[in-house]
Amino acid sequence: MPRRVCVGVVTSDKMTKTRVVEIPRLVKHAVYGRYVRRKTVCYVHDETEQAVQGDTVEIIESRPRSRTKRWELVRIVEKGRNQASVIVTEISPESETK
Repeated sequence: MPRRVCVGVVTSDKMTKTRVVEIPRLVKHAVYGRYVRRKTVCYVHDETEQAVQGDTVEIIESRPRSRTKRWELVRIVEKGRNQASVIVTEISPESETK
């Protein structure tokens, strides 16, 4: 049986070698007929810990690694916007005394 491949956004990178990835989707409401936004949350194994919060990643279904972890990271499709360089501002001593 072929393994599923999905693309989603990393929402948490606080666990060791595990990332939480949300896969957004649109579902048609049964009564009203409008499309509703839903999301699927997957726990993904990231051996090298290269994906960070905000990255768009491609994941593939794998054997169960733990009770909840059933996906593996294939590649990072796009880095998140907040990964740019951090600007450090320095406070001068004159501004502190005023």
